[in-house]
Amino acid sequence: MKILILCTGNSCRSQMAEGFLKAFDKNLEVFSAGTKSSKQVHKNAVKVMAELGVDLNNNHPKLVDEFLNQEFDYVITVCGDAKENCPVFIGKVTHRLHIGFEDPDKVTGTANQVLNEFRRIRDEILRDFFAFYQINLNK
Repeated sequence: MKILILCTGNSCRSQMAEGFLKAFDKNLEVFSAGTKSSKQVHKNAVKVMAELGVDLNNNHPKLVDEFLNQEFDYVITVCGDAKENCPVFIGKVTHRLHIGFEDPDKVTGTANQVLNEFRRIRDEILRDFFAFYQINLNK
């Protein structure tokens, strides 16, 4: 089973979703990418995922262009903000899904408030991707 998770910057939501799917099942081939990849995975995404035992330290943002010539069983977009340009994957895909989340990198406030928003989005990603995994992949 080969899965690609798409977002704009590939620094937060798509990286967290990739990390969770890999943690659920080591046999899945899971990748994430974005249309405008960031320079690095967001430090708060790395931190909140580590709190649940998922290590994103070796992850790095990738451009969707790297994957255009590949085939995927699932391509899942995770952009939740209607103003955001969530990428469209034009490669060969069996199933296309959208499981949207707010962008925690857009949150303002104290460092603690921002970190709590990353945790909230992380928990939503965990909930929704575990449901996706249970329904579609855990057979």
